[in-house]
Amino acid sequence: MHIERVMHLRNALEARLLWSSLVATVLIAGLGILLGLLARSPAIIFDGFFSLIDVAITWLTLKVARLVAIQAEHRRFQFGFWHLEPLVIALNASVLIVLVAYAFLSAVNSILKGGYEPELGIALVYAALVAAISFLMWWWMGRHAERIDSGLVRLDVKAWLISALISTALLIAFAVALAMRESAAADLIRFVDPLVLALIALALLPLPFRDAIESFSEILQMSPPEMDAQVRTVMTDFVRRHGFLDYRAYSTKSGRARFIEIAVLVPSDLCLPVSDIDALREEIGTSIGDPGPDRWLTIIFTADATQL
Repeated sequence: MHIERVMHLRNALEARLLWSSLVATVLIAGLGILLGLLARSPAIIFDGFFSLIDVAITWLTLKVARLVAIQAEHRRFQFGFWHLEPLVIALNASVLIVLVAYAFLSAVNSILKGGYEPELGIALVYAALVAAISFLMWWWMGRHAERIDSGLVRLDVKAWLISALISTALLIAFAVALAMRESAAADLIRFVDPLVLALIALALLPLPFRDAIESFSEILQMSPPEMDAQVRTVMTDFVRRHGFLDYRAYSTKSGRARFIEIAVLVPSDLCLPVSDIDALREEIGTSIGDPGPDRWLTIIFTADATQL
């Protein structure tokens, strides 16, 4: 009952964080598109569309979080809905890669065409507002996210940090451009907005690539090296201490769920009561660590080497 209560509280906090993020993102997306059009700034419009896509992803993330929280057995998805987490992250990363690449190419095209000068007053107001909101959300969600192990919330925290850095870069760039109006470099103001957009796109591009690689490795059920090494270390020591013949261990990760399957080869003449076998399973589970509903641990003892 204690574990169920902890899981319920964790899922409730996860949902509350994601709903708060959704509301704040809708606000920023509306500000970005509206003020970007008024300021005639593609960099701001890009930031708005970046947030608008994040709204859709956050809404989808919230739906997935609710499915993952379902503890009751489902006839079609008997292992739960853990596999949806990496799918959402992969979708998010793929969309961001396309968006950021398009923004970079658009910025380069604008520079080659001679640039443009946005309405700097409106641009400064937008950048300051969004930077403040984004840093506040990043700090607030990051502080609460430490209490739960949620890849979905961690992804959202990272998105808020990206938004905050984009807005800060825009704020600095527009402030510099405003200062350039009374200088000999006034003719260069029209290159500031597309140049900032191009630099931001280049800086952001590696981030979704990392998320895409990690999520696709989970979708393809590739075993995480750290997890595999931990299980093998535990089992090598276990087999040596108890005098068993061999073992095989298989592990993978899907979202927050970890799936571990272990087969231990025992001598054919070994006779142990069920209570002793259960104690051995408990020893392995304790040594691996991190017990809970997110860990699926299957351990078999067999004298048939073909079962390994």
